[in-house]
Amino acid sequence: MKTSAQKLLRALHYLALSIISVLMTFPFFWMVSSALKTNDEIFAFPPTLWPAHPLWGNFLDAWHAAPFGRYLLNSIFVAGTIVVIQVINSSMMAYALTQMRFVFRRTVMGVVLISYMLPATATYLPAYIILSKLHLIDTYTGLIISNSVSVFSIFLMRTAFLQISKELAEAAKIDGASHFRILWSVFIPLTRPMITVMSLITFISQYNNYFWPSLITKNPDLRLVSAGLRSFFVEGGAYGLKWPLIMAGSAITIIPLIILFIVSQKVIMQGVSYSVEVNKG
Repeated sequence: MKTSAQKLLRALHYLALSIISVLMTFPFFWMVSSALKTNDEIFAFPPTLWPAHPLWGNFLDAWHAAPFGRYLLNSIFVAGTIVVIQVINSSMMAYALTQMRFVFRRTVMGVVLISYMLPATATYLPAYIILSKLHLIDTYTGLIISNSVSVFSIFLMRTAFLQISKELAEAAKIDGASHFRILWSVFIPLTRPMITVMSLITFISQYNNYFWPSLITKNPDLRLVSAGLRSFFVEGGAYGLKWPLIMAGSAITIIPLIILFIVSQKVIMQGVSYSVEVNKG
């Protein structure tokens, strides 16, 4: 009886996961399906899941209708650079807060936590004024520097570093290792899954960032994919009159994220397992 109940519970568990998976993936399937249809097929009732004659040329038409190659390169370059900078400064800040003893350490941590509670929009005006005075408006440097520090990343790395045994750091200090050597040789390797997850979260958020880049950049050559897709909606998509091209352009912009997820899927699962172990500890 107990075995049958366990099998039923497991079957219900898999059924629930399957339903959730379908609900999560259906919007992406619908986007690709709509990209292969005509306008009439998109608005037809009842709707069809897949067109009778897929128009694969819509992807090529969308690619030529807007500089999506430029948008993709801009987003990958900016997001990738921000990830590298955030990994370095967040790791150093987290190490200082967890392993070093200095005056006002608790105060600094309090400031970090308070900053985490502030909405991002509250920082836009002062950040814009600072970038304007530094003549970094409408530049790659302004885009990168303004996002190079993340309170979320600092807090995440601090949580990961707190789970590392203090004996390891003490042993390294006895051997004469400096703080930088301990950080890069002990702490970074032990928290690699968490760093990878943090990097992916940062990359995706920066890759899809729309409002702030649109606020500080006006040059079309500096547009990221979100702003570029908005511009394509107005121009190439004719304000929603050419939905197949809009859907094709949207599908093109998420290709790098899909590739990134497929390549790093194993590491993501390791990071999730690491997070579960940390929470249990």
